Amino acid sequence: MLSERATTEIHRTEDSKGIPKLKEDARVGGEIAGNARKQLEKKLGKSVISSKRFIEKPRKDKMLPEIEK
Repeated sequence: MLSERATTEIHRTEDSKGIPKLKEDARVGGEIAGNARKQLEKKLGKSVISSKRFIEKPRKDKMLPEIEK
């Protein structure tokens, strides 16, 4: 959520236009969130990433068939 918010605010502040600039905004937003996570983990002395929060990919047999064009 922090990454998304940072990216959105960077985009709005810099009035980014075009795919290359938007990609750079997303990279910077992700970097900000990654640094915040690492700083929190250092402070807590443990990882905040857990397999309990992992969302599994949908099973192929539960997915709708692909529509051929």
